[in-house]
Amino acid sequence: MKLNLKIVAPIGILTFGLVGAAALIATRSSVATETTKAPPPVVRVLDVRTESLQLSVPAQGTVSPRTESDLISQVSGQVIRVSPQFANGGFFKKDDVLVHIDPRDYELALATANVEVAQAQVRFAQEREESEVAHAEWSKIGTGDPSDLVLRKPQLAVARASLDAARARYQMAKLNLERTEIRAAFDGRVRAKRVDVGQVVGPNAPLGRVYAVDYAEIRLAIPDPDLAYLNVSLHRTGEAEITDGPLVDLHADFAGSHYAWQGRVVRVEGEIDPMTRMINLVARVDDPYAAAGDGVRPPLAVGLYVEADISGRMVENAIVLPRSALRGTKRVLVVEDKKLYFRDVDILRADSEQIIITSGLRPGEQVCISPIDTVVDGMRVRSSVGVEGGVR
Repeated sequence: MKLNLKIVAPIGILTFGLVGAAALIATRSSVATETTKAPPPVVRVLDVRTESLQLSVPAQGTVSPRTESDLISQVSGQVIRVSPQFANGGFFKKDDVLVHIDPRDYELALATANVEVAQAQVRFAQEREESEVAHAEWSKIGTGDPSDLVLRKPQLAVARASLDAARARYQMAKLNLERTEIRAAFDGRVRAKRVDVGQVVGPNAPLGRVYAVDYAEIRLAIPDPDLAYLNVSLHRTGEAEITDGPLVDLHADFAGSHYAWQGRVVRVEGEIDPMTRMINLVARVDDPYAAAGDGVRPPLAVGLYVEADISGRMVENAIVLPRSALRGTKRVLVVEDKKLYFRDVDILRADSEQIIITSGLRPGEQVCISPIDTVVDGMRVRSSVGVEGGVR
């Protein structure tokens, strides 16, 4: 009997467990499963608005004088006087005498030439009288046509030629005497002085280097595509310079401060640089050494490196967006009814900070400016208003 209980008890317990498990499974309730839904991504948007926009083209350049030349002596002699303005950095006016060469040799040559002219005038007067006498005598006693030699025409021609030559030598002596005073051809400044009192100079000797200060020029190199943003013509107009060229705002840091000047584009140089593919515009600033109204701004000195903003043409109904709004080369993402859609647009200009759109968007539409890795046309999004940025 004890043996039977040891066998029957485990079997009974196992059977009871199986029956209980079957009952639990039979009476279980069904569990409904739900798919986890990810919320739509949040994107920043800008409201589209149109505006009138003036384009500008950045450039850099170095200030240079409009005219720079060597001061050359045309006669020889000793330098006896030098103007106080004829020093490195000195300013001078047109027709100022900068260097004076000893004129005594040339004064003597002028006096000698004057005597030669007087003598030639006397000889010419004598020959003219003798020619008239010969005409009168031949008319009284001669027959037929007289020869030129009889009427002293060759002698008169020689006397006239001698007088002309004497007068030419006089003018040359007078010119050489005037050249002993080296005068300034323009209002300018001395870059380098190479002669001083006591030195003996010869013809074609360099005395110094000077440049004009009535206006300064800046060569501004720009890429040829940027010409589309400027009102500058490359065609021949018959004029030496452009009279109504774009305004140019110039900026430079000097002596620890930032200063500004304004000029104007006056011409386009004649070729495209074959190495850089750049085109040089020449801007002019009048009277660069004039004192500023505030008395603080320094002159626009030769050699100063400046940055320039060239005023371009006006664009009406332009739309300015941050560069982050651009997708690819000419598409943006528009948010409509909380969904994203690609939109093709016409881009006038794009740089590292902004894009300028001329068509493809309407005022009031919203453009996505958030970076999104994967975009599906029509995908749902949540939008937040962005802060408009970018340089105009």
